[in-house]
This record gives sequence, C-alpha cells and structure tokens, in this order.
Amino acid sequence: MAKKILGQLSPADTNEGTLYTVPGSKETVISSVSICNYTATDRKFRVRVKVAAAGDADKEWLYYDQVAAANDTYIATVGLTLAAGDLIKIRSDAANALAFQVFGDEKTA
Repeated sequence: MAKKILGQLSPADTNEGTLYTVPGSKETVISSVSICNYTATDRKFRVRVKVAAAGDADKEWLYYDQVAAANDTYIATVGLTLAAGDLIKIRSDAANALAFQVFGDEKTA
C-alpha cells in the first residue's frame, strides 16, 4: 500500500464538496481525516462516506454539524476501508474557514 495524503480541500463556499474519490481498480484504507479551523470563530463541519452510486442517505454521516473550535484542528481517526468509486464528501458552515485533509493507503483491488 502507498501511504499518502489522499485529498485536500478548503471550501470557498458552504456547498458539499468531494474530498476524495477512490480511483478505479483500487481500494483504500482511510486512517484519518483532519479538519483545521483557520479562523477565530468556532465553525461546524460535516463529513459523509458515500458508496459509489448511492443516493444521499442519513446513514452516510460520520460527522454532522461537529464543532471545530476557533484556531484549532480536529483529527478524526477512522480506519475505514473503501472500494473503487466510493467518496468522502465534506461541508463547512462558512466559506474559506476550514481546511480538510484525508490520509490513508491505496492498493490495487
């Protein structure tokens, strides 16, 4: 497996964005997700894991309106195994306020 940063995103709006998509013919073990609040105000964030072609569902949420304290970093140690086409989606309650990073291992399925 190749340990690495799998995705980085600092949303410029409050819409849901894709932090990471498992490439075709790969499977991925997600070790952690980091959410850095680089503002002086507490912010809320959301993180969901979507099975490739599934529609939105409440069962996908890992974090829903979790607080990231002002000028602090929230690190979620998760240990998820994802298949090709699965996604990690994120959302911030404020534009240009949070930086999301996902770390893990990719291997050929």
